[in-house]
Amino acid sequence: MEHIVFLTGRLAQPNLERVLAGMASPPFTWEVREIGLQVAGLMTADMIRRRIATAPNANRILVPGRCRGDLAALSAHYGVPVERGPDELKDIPRHFNRTVDASRLDDYDIEIFAEIVDAPRLGLSAILDRAASLAADGANVIDLGCLPATPFPHLADAVGALKAAGFRVSVDSQDTDELLRGGRAGADYLLSLTLDTLWIADEVAGTPVLIPREPADEASLYAAVEAMERRGRRFLADAILDPIPFGLLASLCRYQRLRERFPDIAIMMGVGNVTELTEADTSGINAVLFGIAAELRAGAVLTTQVSTHARRAVREADVARRVMYQARETSSLPKGMTEALMTVHGKYPFPDSPEEIAETARSVRDPSFRVQVSERGLHIYNRDGHYVDTDPFALYPRLGVEADGGHAFYLGVELARAEIAWSLGKRYSQDQSLDWGCAIARPADDRLRQCAPGTTRRTASSAANPPEHVTEASWSTKPW
Repeated sequence: MEHIVFLTGRLAQPNLERVLAGMASPPFTWEVREIGLQVAGLMTADMIRRRIATAPNANRILVPGRCRGDLAALSAHYGVPVERGPDELKDIPRHFNRTVDASRLDDYDIEIFAEIVDAPRLGLSAILDRAASLAADGANVIDLGCLPATPFPHLADAVGALKAAGFRVSVDSQDTDELLRGGRAGADYLLSLTLDTLWIADEVAGTPVLIPREPADEASLYAAVEAMERRGRRFLADAILDPIPFGLLASLCRYQRLRERFPDIAIMMGVGNVTELTEADTSGINAVLFGIAAELRAGAVLTTQVSTHARRAVREADVARRVMYQARETSSLPKGMTEALMTVHGKYPFPDSPEEIAETARSVRDPSFRVQVSERGLHIYNRDGHYVDTDPFALYPRLGVEADGGHAFYLGVELARAEIAWSLGKRYSQDQSLDWGCAIARPADDRLRQCAPGTTRRTASSAANPPEHVTEASWSTKPW
């Protein structure tokens, strides 16, 4: 059986040992080694190398998830794999029982067509900027949306500029002249052709997306599909997704019948009628719609992000298609892969019980404040006391920071974050922004980069003359 050594600090050691001892039938034996520092989260690869002279007798070494430094070099030094575990020690059991590593959600089979709905009103520079942003969020094809009764004189130039910049392009119009101009300029896809406009496909090389004459006219869509099959041309077919409550369920049934009738064709599903026209968080809507698309084995989804509540639709679509692909291919539920689509609530919001936090608080011997959240509310503590409430304003008078503006500001920010986390049921870690999943853009945390410790008492004077009790407060108890 594999033997794993967990490296930690003094404050976290009892909690880590409790968590490991409480695991049911772990697939490994273990030992915990405290490497001679109080705060586990301040551990770095260089520190480990200095403090552990010889390789532990283990098959693997696990360090806290926030440990900075080059673990590959450390592995080479010891001749034993050294790996980061989860950020929070309470997540260790799930770390060893998860069904898929979220960092490996690389595969998908649904392409995202992201529409620039107001393209005729934008100049070439703005179109290129918008395309770059959409592509960064996961779009595979940039869709130029044409507008009724709105001239688009620079359509061909827009297609050419996008192609020159390396984008794949589709043109979406009800005007046959615009479809022809876009196709002749090199558009890769043309949205959308009906049975009556299939002749456009004979004029240009772009791949047509076929739709029915009217959403409920399935016979015309089937006839268009059969006509393109006879021509031997590549195409996609879209049965048109209707909004709630104007036929969503019926339109989903149309997609199912389309797949049953043509098991091998490429299907496109346009989801904007639901994401844009339903005032609800789009991360959940996208998760469900991409689950349906995955079951249909759709080849593409057309999406938009026009409404302010749908401003992250493409990024959400990118996560959703990867999760649903993995679920389908592994015959597993779409759980335990990533929390990126859980933008509001957390699955495990309160990893520490009030009793565990109180026990940790009793061991603190310095004046730096720690902030944690349990189901009971907000906890703030240092060597002078441990206070609990659900209202930050009730806590403030007990902290004694009225004369220290910088410290008061810092604690105000942290307690506000903690209150939001407690109210919504989200995970809170001191000195870390709340995790809003794919609802916000956040730069990747480079854990090869060393970071200097922070302090909970950062004022103008202490910045120049750091006190002896400098500590990264959030890492004193939560990591391991």
